Amino acid sequence: MRGALFACLLMLSPAVASAAPRSPVVVELYTAQGCGSCTGAGAAMEALAARADVLPLTFNVDYWDYLGWTDTLARPEFVVRQKTYVSRFKLEDPYTPQAVVGGRGEAGALEAETLETLITKAAQAPAGPRITGSEDSASVASGAAPKGGAEVWMVRYDPRPRSVQVRRGDNRGQTVVAINAVRELRRLGSWRGRALTWKLPAASEPGLATVVIVQSPKGGRILSATKIPPSRK
Repeated sequence: MRGALFACLLMLSPAVASAAPRSPVVVELYTAQGCGSCTGAGAAMEALAARADVLPLTFNVDYWDYLGWTDTLARPEFVVRQKTYVSRFKLEDPYTPQAVVGGRGEAGALEAETLETLITKAAQAPAGPRITGSEDSASVASGAAPKGGAEVWMVRYDPRPRSVQVRRGDNRGQTVVAINAVRELRRLGSWRGRALTWKLPAASEPGLATVVIVQSPKGGRILSATKIPPSRK
């Protein structure tokens, strides 16, 4: 009896060893330095950043610049990404501060209870493909891909809080803090279940952290997200 049980454990152990580790839940904050209702969003993301099971990423957008302050962290591609979620969740328009949780749900970034519910649901989803990498490459292992495949994204963000003193517009005189401010967003390619590797470009700024995300197309659910370790040189 004991021998049979031991044999079963041996048969199960490779499957356990090869199982993908649980990814942190990615929470994307869409905000703007000139948005008067966004000043508390940084504190909300700071609380999430203290958790091991959540990876908050701050995407600054520029469509509030007309109010008088040009956002120093905004990128046009961040607006494009947020508009993808507008279509995905059938919203009328993009808004700030918005939080998108795991590509599965969205809410106002200051709605703490709703965000916690969305994070809990996203954390219960099946694990996606394993992601590994180094400073100059990233690999996605083989696995079950969603219908139509998935998209692989590289996100580089500043793990240090970024403080900006706003001098004009609705937030004039206030200091706005961004947590994990995204500085680069690049689509690496498509993943359809077969193991693939991509080269990663050199970082545009020193000190940036890198995360690779596997996501269903058109702003769909995030299947996996892994931080890529920096070089030890």
